[in-house]
Amino acid sequence: MNGKKILFVSSELVPYLPENEVSLMSYETPRMVNSNGGQIRIFMPRFGNINERRHQLHEVIRLSGMNLVINDMDMPLIIKVASIPRERIQVYFIDNEEYFKRKATFTDENGKLFVDNDERAIFFAKGVVETVKKLNWSPDIIHVHGWMASLLPLYLKKYYADEPLFAESKIVTSVYKKGFEEELDKNMIKKIAFDGVSEDSIKPLASPNYNNLLKVAVDYSDAIILASEDVPQELQEYIGQLEKPVLSYVPIQEFEEAYANFYNNEVLK
Repeated sequence: MNGKKILFVSSELVPYLPENEVSLMSYETPRMVNSNGGQIRIFMPRFGNINERRHQLHEVIRLSGMNLVINDMDMPLIIKVASIPRERIQVYFIDNEEYFKRKATFTDENGKLFVDNDERAIFFAKGVVETVKKLNWSPDIIHVHGWMASLLPLYLKKYYADEPLFAESKIVTSVYKKGFEEELDKNMIKKIAFDGVSEDSIKPLASPNYNNLLKVAVDYSDAIILASEDVPQELQEYIGQLEKPVLSYVPIQEFEEAYANFYNNEVLK
């Protein structure tokens, strides 16, 4: 991985959120690349249940200040940053008062999905790309973890298709076990279409459940990693029909060599 630039975009990341399969691999994978001489950038949402004081988050004024249009609404983009000292890794946080101030990640106190999770995902995808553009940092690989990050491949290949910074970037999506049971807002497909993306190119999002969200993610990715042992069967079959490199599930104790080989020999070949 020496000298390779990899952008990691994740829904969740330890130590900022509780440990689960997504948050742990979203930490371990960039740590592996970093320790093997790669250059990394990590992005995640600044959820309101992240302790800003304890983790020493601070706003990056030079990157903040633009507005992103989400479903015909101007939404201010705030960028914060923090470091994971023991690994010397820097993490960028996409923030917005309306979308991320609440003291929870994806669901309310009754376990119901937030009604605006679709808009939060759109905002996150656009916010990451706009920030990387400001950093003028052209990644060799963009590795996506977690369902709230899953619109990034679509937006890179459609909305930002003419952006030269990402012209040579390869997109890898890690697919995990089912992340939620309900559906996101029924109007999600129209909100994405507002950005000039044809509804025909995102047909699965007419029913915006977990499996269909990930189908769109892998459709616009260059390579796929099955990151859970229990990826939904429907998704496994869908991925199996795609003519794209796929890395089968590897336990965390053995992932480093497998992921590095996949990056070098399949994604960047």
